[in-house]
Amino acid sequence: MAHPRMAAGALFFDEADRVLLVEPSYKDYRDIPGGYVERGESPLRACTREVQEELGIAPRIGRLLVVDWAPNPGEGDKVLYLFDGGRLGAEQLRRVRLQADELRGYGFHPAERLPELTVPRLVRRITAGIRARAEGSTVYLEQGEPPRAGS
Repeated sequence: MAHPRMAAGALFFDEADRVLLVEPSYKDYRDIPGGYVERGESPLRACTREVQEELGIAPRIGRLLVVDWAPNPGEGDKVLYLFDGGRLGAEQLRRVRLQADELRGYGFHPAERLPELTVPRLVRRITAGIRARAEGSTVYLEQGEPPRAGS
């Protein structure tokens, strides 16, 4: 029986529909707020907890946008959940307090700039999440791509 690692993150947007990315101190690329699911914890609860730990705010986390099966040669199978964090207003942004030992900064970026800022698999997942949010759907991916028919 498979025992994949699970992680959950949120897509947040500003008033211009730009995507929030954080700058982890332990990675050489930007990421979305979120992290690993702990034993006995739901993906939604993990997302809420990680956002609060990383950003110091507790916005309502919305519906599931993407589930991505993403095996990693070094870490094994992963199942990654991406939730709709909604739009962060000025008041919420004033309350952001970054987790100093993990994050150097954060910022909002237009979707077309994502390939310059983060890794391709995350660009694909975020792009699918933006599309799912606009369409009111939920998307299943495998390594950031829709599975081919019959696979």
